[in-house]
Amino acid sequence: MPTVPTPHLPPALHDPLVLPNGQTLKNRIAKAAMEEALAEPGQLPGLGSQTLYRRWAEGGAGLLITGNVMVAPDALTGPGGLVLEAGTPLAPYAAWARAAHAGGARLWMQINHPGRQVFAALGNPGYAPSEVALDMGKHGKLFAPVRALTEAEIATIVRRFADTAHAAREAGFDGVQIHAAHGYLLSQFLSPLANRRDDRYGGPIALRARLLLDVVRAVKAVAGPDFAVAVKLNSADFQRGGFDEADARAVVGLLNAEGIDLLELSGGSYESPAMQGRTADGRTLGREAYFLEFAQDLARLAHMPVMTTGGIRRRAVAEQVLASGVAVVGLATALAYEPDLPRRWAAAEAVAEPVAVTWKNKSIGSLATMALARRQLRRMAAGVAPTRHVSPVITLVLDQWRASRLTRRYLRWRQDATAQPR
Repeated sequence: MPTVPTPHLPPALHDPLVLPNGQTLKNRIAKAAMEEALAEPGQLPGLGSQTLYRRWAEGGAGLLITGNVMVAPDALTGPGGLVLEAGTPLAPYAAWARAAHAGGARLWMQINHPGRQVFAALGNPGYAPSEVALDMGKHGKLFAPVRALTEAEIATIVRRFADTAHAAREAGFDGVQIHAAHGYLLSQFLSPLANRRDDRYGGPIALRARLLLDVVRAVKAVAGPDFAVAVKLNSADFQRGGFDEADARAVVGLLNAEGIDLLELSGGSYESPAMQGRTADGRTLGREAYFLEFAQDLARLAHMPVMTTGGIRRRAVAEQVLASGVAVVGLATALAYEPDLPRRWAAAEAVAEPVAVTWKNKSIGSLATMALARRQLRRMAAGVAPTRHVSPVITLVLDQWRASRLTRRYLRWRQDATAQPR
């Protein structure tokens, strides 16, 4: 009898993945970046970061991507953010890396510059490609005044990304993810709404992508052969006239020539928080795996493995992601509520239902959603289990109070650092 061909089966969630540089992920599940805001004095990781990441490490994910670590002390998304630059003490980062490796997962540091998405209370300018303020309506006054970067300042930022990547490698991390999504600086350069430059960093998408490519090349130059270099990119900004699917396809084509190890696809920004399921251009996103349709399309163009993140919390949806041709499933908020979800998936179906915020004001609702996730992270950092019995209103108020306290501490740190002789 003739042999019946075996149909091609998609990889299973717990199958390993070998990346282009030879690094192996033990499974296809990644803990995606969330803003943890757990910095100790000096904007350094401490025992809380170690405890939290040890909890995730034991939860079974094959890859842990940290919350964004800032490449410059005057450019933070929030006052509880971490900063790693040339000269930063590495011992706290090395202790963090050791804790996160407890379960055999790979650990990558997400490195970022927020650009104009910074709060005015921190006392720093909103560095940006052009002097275009955030469109946040009546909440716009919360954000720093925008200042366009000079070419010399752009070159300094490129060097800072490389310095941070080198320090991460020295501290024991397995790789870095360059954040070029969610409306932060590299994403701002990609957006025709935010980038109105007429020099070599503005205009057509090939020029708007120049800063991202410069950063990738600078990071790869210090990475070494066994250190992963990944990029997080928006599939679209979900704003009319902004970075769109055609732009994303063009950037994927440019990144194909750079030899990166993983491309994570997400979407949105502070102005259009699509990463939380809300858009500013009226498009409806899926209840889970918000960006799967875009990721599936871009994965066909990509020469590197692709990962997508966005509201995934059920095993069946995660398996659908892999069946679509996407190589890695990213979990974020689900792991704030069920940190061992990958391990539960290995045994049986499990569902993590985050606390939903359905307020009419999308900007405030977005802040409340992030505050709820951070509250769960703080609980785990203190060695306490997550809970769903929390009030979004009370949590947002407490989060704002905590941010005020951390802001005062940050301002003292910056003042002391500036006063020290060089």
